[in-house]
Amino acid sequence: MKQLIECVPNFSEGNDMSIIRQITDQIETVENVKLLDVDPGKATNRTVVTFVGTPDAVVEAAFLAIKKASEIIDMRKHKGAHPRFGATDVCPFVPVAGISMEETVVYARRLAEKAGTELGIPIYCYENAAFTAERRNLANCRSGEYEGLPKKLSDPLWKPDFGPAEFNATAGATAVGARDFLVAYNVNLNTTSTRRANSVAFDIREKGRPVREGNPVTGKIKKDENGNEIWTPGTLKACKAIGWYIKEYGIAQISINLTNISITPVHIAFEETCKMAQARGLRVTGSELVGLIPLRAMLDAGKYFLRKQQRSVGVSENELIKIAVKSLGLDDLKPFYPGEKIIEYVLNDKTSAKLVDLTCKGSF
Repeated sequence: MKQLIECVPNFSEGNDMSIIRQITDQIETVENVKLLDVDPGKATNRTVVTFVGTPDAVVEAAFLAIKKASEIIDMRKHKGAHPRFGATDVCPFVPVAGISMEETVVYARRLAEKAGTELGIPIYCYENAAFTAERRNLANCRSGEYEGLPKKLSDPLWKPDFGPAEFNATAGATAVGARDFLVAYNVNLNTTSTRRANSVAFDIREKGRPVREGNPVTGKIKKDENGNEIWTPGTLKACKAIGWYIKEYGIAQISINLTNISITPVHIAFEETCKMAQARGLRVTGSELVGLIPLRAMLDAGKYFLRKQQRSVGVSENELIKIAVKSLGLDDLKPFYPGEKIIEYVLNDKTSAKLVDLTCKGSF
């Protein structure tokens, strides 16, 4: 089987599509790479790009994209709802077919070294590509965001894994990683309150919320006898979540990253969010996918909701997907096109002149 790696770089520009096109044009110049999805967000001012290809080709395409982003995105002017610290904020590699996570890490670190050395950008390696346990967590690498980079880079404990320990004012810093398939998923609420959305996010996310003295929002965080902060975990494993307000939609959302959909599937995350929102007097109106989702996740969701209705699951694949879309409200804010959002459907699009022999169905 051909070795295939998926790359999902996030760029700190979500409003000017001419800038994004310049970046994706660079990706498409590389042979043995296929651009799968470009998903911009206005309020987050961030675009998630997904492409797949052979390992060496993915490294080259990712490098060209990072280089172009560093030339045309100026982080001194960037504002957005999503945490960020660089023009190319994150660039994760995901093993797709014929390649192990260990092998994928080698290629991710190769990209990190090349970008740090040749482009002069501070690079942090995270998740499976991390060199230390503390840097596995992206939130730790990105803490302080762009505005905190000068201080972070002056701390010997946060010397970049590759590239100079110097502040690059226009490009910022980039996190390069290797991870399992992640589903980025936003749940829509009938409120404009970021605080209320965050309350639900803290209810469900694995990390949970800190235990505070007095006021549960502003009180001092309690610590144990060893000086460690005390946290109450949330209800969902392999789930990261924050709340934000999306101006273009006029609603607050819970932005969820599901890092292992075998542990917490999309439909379970949706149901738990509905439950916690209702407990706080809120209502979930629908949801949206950012980037792509495996076919298996959609079929599992369709079967879950059919069983909940005490109906037979012995229906066609198309019917299962339709049930999943309507039950999750994936068409709440805009139309949902399975051919553009389900990764196997995109990968197996025979209209592409590149990589027409992809055989990835079921590899997730």
